[in-house]
Amino acid sequence: MTGRGTSSRFLTSVLHNGLGRYVQQLQRLSLSLSRDAPSSRGAREFVEREVTDFARRNPGVVVYVNPRPCAMPRIVAEYLNGAVREENVNSKSVEEIKSLVQKLADQSGLDVIRIRKPFHTDNPSIQGQWTPSPTNGLPSTGCGPENSGILLQLRCKHSKEPGALDRERDRIGSSFGFQAQAE
Repeated sequence: MTGRGTSSRFLTSVLHNGLGRYVQQLQRLSLSLSRDAPSSRGAREFVEREVTDFARRNPGVVVYVNPRPCAMPRIVAEYLNGAVREENVNSKSVEEIKSLVQKLADQSGLDVIRIRKPFHTDNPSIQGQWTPSPTNGLPSTGCGPENSGILLQLRCKHSKEPGALDRERDRIGSSFGFQAQAE
């Protein structure tokens, strides 16, 4: 949980899915429905029309149909990571059930939560993230010929020797490739 009250995590791949080949995370789909209840009419039509097409499109998913006297029809989805998701399909149409079953087949079984950042690495760089700016958006450090006067004044401020500022200016000026100007 975060301070906002919602759980969050970094973006990860489920079981490193996609590195070798894609493995569908839905393992088992169980449809429990009544043979004659009016609330199960959409579920019965889904079983008659669409369940065989779904099974052909998803050969890795085992589909169970449990016709039994029950108050409300439901779909139970079991995933490879052990998660179980139960959906109520009471008085839903065939198209609604079809889209719900496809949504369950496409999910990983993990809860839908807020993602902290769109990128994450287990081995972060000690140099930080690359930016095209040479200073990475930070202000100048004061080094370089454009700020040499400030550095000279700071170094020679407490010097008691006469001409210390001029000597230091000549020394630093020659290292930057320009000549000290007479004042």
